[in-house]
Amino acid sequence: MANREEASASERNLFVTVSGAPGAGVTTLCEGLADALDCGYVSGGEVFREIAEERGETLTELVAAAGESEEIDRALDRRLHSIAEEWGAANKSFILESRLAAWIAGNRADLKIWLDAPEQVRIDRTSDREEMASEMRVREVIEESRYESYYGIDLSDQSIYDLSINTGRWGPDGLIEFVLTAISAYDPAADEGAFPTPEFDP
Repeated sequence: MANREEASASERNLFVTVSGAPGAGVTTLCEGLADALDCGYVSGGEVFREIAEERGETLTELVAAAGESEEIDRALDRRLHSIAEEWGAANKSFILESRLAAWIAGNRADLKIWLDAPEQVRIDRTSDREEMASEMRVREVIEESRYESYYGIDLSDQSIYDLSINTGRWGPDGLIEFVLTAISAYDPAADEGAFPTPEFDP
């Protein structure tokens, strides 16, 4: 259950985006924040699964199709963009998670968070998944290349993020507490301005 500080943060109706490298703890953080703040949460992975179900394909099949045509990625990003527009105007607390969430939400988002960790830490964290270390590296390179090709987005550009965190320095509970503290301390009235995010056109 959210404590008083966490509840007050939720009552300010903040739109938060969370992005990060594979194995950096993005899902863990989003689930912890959504639970603590009692707010909505949508992940790009969930939307990708929805698209696979609609097409009658497995995730593996859809990933393969995405490698052959940019339309799959663009369909995912259009859907996330619609979600960002909807929640950006809803005046309710919400968390959007995907590699491009901060770019997709743009200036609608109140706070943008990026998570990373040293490569070996991320490999160790994903060791119980089917994805191997080499596959993880390949996926990162491919995705970065796609985003640059489709939208001119450089994922190495961290300037649009309000928090960029090395999650290798904290355990899951410490990371969630760290971000909740930042959210609770955030005062929109005292906000002197985020770095502007270019308009995203999927």
